[in-house]
Amino acid sequence: MEETKIELQLIKLSEIQSQEVSWLWFPFIPYGKLTIVQGDPGDGKTTFILNIVAKLSKGESLDSGMNFTKPLNVIYQSAEDGLADTVKPRLEQAEADCEKISVIDEKIKSLSMIDERLEEAVIKTGARLLILDPIQAYLGGGMDNEQIQQAGLANEARDMTKKLAALAEKYQCAIVLVGHMNKAAGNKAAYRGMGSIDFFAVARSVLLVGRVEGEENIRAVVQIKNNLAAFGHPKAFALSEDGFQWLGDYEITADEVLGGIAPKANKMEQAKRLLRELAETNNAMQSNEIFNLAEEQGISKRTLENAKKELGIRAKRINNTWYWELDKIRQ
Repeated sequence: MEETKIELQLIKLSEIQSQEVSWLWFPFIPYGKLTIVQGDPGDGKTTFILNIVAKLSKGESLDSGMNFTKPLNVIYQSAEDGLADTVKPRLEQAEADCEKISVIDEKIKSLSMIDERLEEAVIKTGARLLILDPIQAYLGGGMDNEQIQQAGLANEARDMTKKLAALAEKYQCAIVLVGHMNKAAGNKAAYRGMGSIDFFAVARSVLLVGRVEGEENIRAVVQIKNNLAAFGHPKAFALSEDGFQWLGDYEITADEVLGGIAPKANKMEQAKRLLRELAETNNAMQSNEIFNLAEEQGISKRTLENAKKELGIRAKRINNTWYWELDKIRQ
């Protein structure tokens, strides 16, 4: 079969009008582009996104990079959570205006990244934010990342993502793809993207959501790609029985999140917490024993000594052995 020849069309850059990028959340989520939010299952990606949605639905800002005075319409597609028993209760807990949040009905036919209903929904609702959660469920054909790669369809999947990016640009709608991390070993963020399809190539911004080592309730948000501006400062939020709490700027790196390493800026707090815990069951302990326990948690001797000083712990020598007096610790 003869290939149809496509006529050459040239565009002179002199004919293109320069435009500034506009932002839903500077410098993390641009309008008219694709943004990826990725992380391991259960690490709070969806909770993070739903709390952003809740704020936007009321015309409120979650962070200083958001400046809103009017509510935004949002389309939120979830393939893993029930709308009635999970998604809506979470939005209600976040005090969202659910009148501003729409979902495309998938009862008759499942949605894919290139489904025409996406464009129709954006037009009908005037949505400025469209979310697919998780993106793996919207690749089409019921195949996940690894299966598509094995079938040799990676290029096709990339083309699908480009079409989604074109939709974002056409309507200046921010499109966020929420995705699970792959199982690749290694701590580097680039090694643990959302699969070999390489969504990174099309996304202009990629955010990593993950746990903070040593902080059970805290999750970090770290930008690991930004083609449109300087990288944003890492952020954090807390999850507890009281719900979601935005913490704002946080000192941590992507590799610390992925490697399960306590952030350097928080090592001091980790050292203090260790000493306070030891003080609960010990009036005094040999310094070498405390140093060994700290080393097991990745706390340096210098950091431990600084924590000792801040807590007002005194050392005393008994039979040529140094002890730390933990019963007089400063709370």
